[in-house]
Amino acid sequence: MADKVCVGAIAGSFGVRGEVRLKSFCATPEDVATYGPLTTEDGSRSFDLRITRPVKAGFAARLSGVTTKEEADALRGTRLFAPRSALPSLPDDEYYHADLIGLSVQDTGGQPRGKVSAVLNHGASDLLELRVPGQKGTVLVPFTLEVVPTVDLAQGRIVIDPPEGLFDD
Repeated sequence: MADKVCVGAIAGSFGVRGEVRLKSFCATPEDVATYGPLTTEDGSRSFDLRITRPVKAGFAARLSGVTTKEEADALRGTRLFAPRSALPSLPDDEYYHADLIGLSVQDTGGQPRGKVSAVLNHGASDLLELRVPGQKGTVLVPFTLEVVPTVDLAQGRIVIDPPEGLFDD
């Protein structure tokens, strides 16, 4: 998966002529159409994508090989991936979510705090979801410079300065 990045997902069909409702995960949402062809996570299918119009919470789009509402409906929930080489380079203080998932996390005192299992965004800012050894659930860490002063991709680690009470020690 290191050579692919999730750039969007199919939310279902749009209309009756095989269009899909597409949610883009790109900083500039329309760019999802420029990174093709896009593939499914397992690489078993590949699609050329053409945005036909904006719709609420995304776009209506045509995917190559999808011509009926039933075919579009069958793709609901499918995540679309672009080759990493097709994506632009990022400034030093920006990261693709795919680069953060799996990194080990320690606090500023060097104590291990877990691994990043997901990067979430519910509108305000990104949150790192951590799997913490010995805990059933996960811990959500605000992905801000104040709380996450260091991201070291070369060393595969993130250093956090967690707010008091975030971890039950």
